[in-house]
Amino acid sequence: MKTQKLAAVLLITALTASMAHGGKDTEKAAKWPPHIQAVLDATKPLEFGRGDRLPLYIWQAMAPGPLDDKDADELVRKLNERGVGLISSWDPRDRRESLAQSLTIAKAQKKLGLRININATGCLYSFFNGDERTAHIDSGGKPFWDDSFGKRNMGCPFALDFRIPVVREQVEYFVDEYKRAGLDIDFIFVDWEVDGPIEFNKAHAASKRCRRCLQNIKNIDDFDEFQKVLRKLRCRLQRRTYAEPVKSNFPLALIGNYGVYPHNGFRYWYDYFEYYVGGQPYKADKRAKYRKWYREFPETGYTFAMPVVYTWRRIFDWYDYVDTDYRWFYNLLLVASNAGEHTFAEIPIISFVHWHTVGSRSSGDEAKQFSEEKYQELLWHMLLRGTDTFFVWCGWQDAPKEIQLVHQVYAEAQQFGEFLSKGTPISFNVPRRPGTVISGLKLADRVLIRRTDFTQPQGPVEITVGSTKIKVESAPKQCQIISLH
Repeated sequence: MKTQKLAAVLLITALTASMAHGGKDTEKAAKWPPHIQAVLDATKPLEFGRGDRLPLYIWQAMAPGPLDDKDADELVRKLNERGVGLISSWDPRDRRESLAQSLTIAKAQKKLGLRININATGCLYSFFNGDERTAHIDSGGKPFWDDSFGKRNMGCPFALDFRIPVVREQVEYFVDEYKRAGLDIDFIFVDWEVDGPIEFNKAHAASKRCRRCLQNIKNIDDFDEFQKVLRKLRCRLQRRTYAEPVKSNFPLALIGNYGVYPHNGFRYWYDYFEYYVGGQPYKADKRAKYRKWYREFPETGYTFAMPVVYTWRRIFDWYDYVDTDYRWFYNLLLVASNAGEHTFAEIPIISFVHWHTVGSRSSGDEAKQFSEEKYQELLWHMLLRGTDTFFVWCGWQDAPKEIQLVHQVYAEAQQFGEFLSKGTPISFNVPRRPGTVISGLKLADRVLIRRTDFTQPQGPVEITVGSTKIKVESAPKQCQIISLH
């Protein structure tokens, strides 16, 4: 939902500008911008401390606008009490102002011994910036664009080298200023999606028309080869312009991008701008076509994984489970388990999550909303399968409920901090039929277990953990700690 995300950023910018330049009545009415106040209203101070574990990230807990040192300290402290990490946004279109705002927040975070968090999305846009030099070239030498992504100027993946230093400089400007100020970058992410080389939609057909692509891809008719070449180029752009300048200055920084994570070679979801084209390799599951995916994570230089666990509208139609909650739960747990199983333990998993149905069709053809109860069960199972923390994305109108649902699980989970920090997942199995789902974290001779039933519970379920068999009783909406002795 790139258009929605950009709209959300513009709304945040407008709201903060209104607060900064409004009259005295506005200043008296609210201390914080509405999007920040929405986070404070939807959350409560943590009952259980989170220690040094990652905070909860929330799209609305970002870019609070101009703050003085005192207000920055207060806001960072209030959010931290709730386990929420405040995020600063870098905007290369307004460098000095966004830098000044970001440094004020970073100083407050350093003072309190907290992570300094950055949204650098604006710095990576755009490689395909409309310059005709980035277009495809047909056999007659005429430039043309691939318009199948909803962005009119998607062009040739082999025409972007001259854009690398331009984009890199946008990142380096802010990195250098943080270094000069003696401030670390601890967590930095981008939401870089519809830009650069992408192999899906009609990209393959466009490249087969492009003189330059034909020269650079030897076996262009082979989609696997086409995908491999484009993904390698995409990784190179991200590594050269973003990961390298951050990591070279801040080697301990958590660096990542939306939708980039280790996996098993398949992706179980389609982004809002993607659709399947016949002939592309996939794995079938009922009506779902899980696309073959290049293992790009190691080539990006990223240091944390960022799977996308969203209730995309099309998921509902892929499966025929009578229990419609399981249509959502099944697919989303596949995504989370795929990342959890294939990501090394030392690499944090920060999962984008969203509850309201994304991209609903016209009224009369709506998908049944994923229930609040089972969505929260999903979040618990994600934590017990390797997810370290969540990043809540949602629009302004959905924020109160979206934030509340995730924060409740995040806050309650902190009582099991030792398991979350040191435990090892015991299972990544996702039952193909509605029934009993069990996830857990093993720590020494104990296991933290969550059991969720999609059918009437039939008594204890026996599972094997290592070489030990244990029985897991039904305990709705609760975790259990079971000894392996």
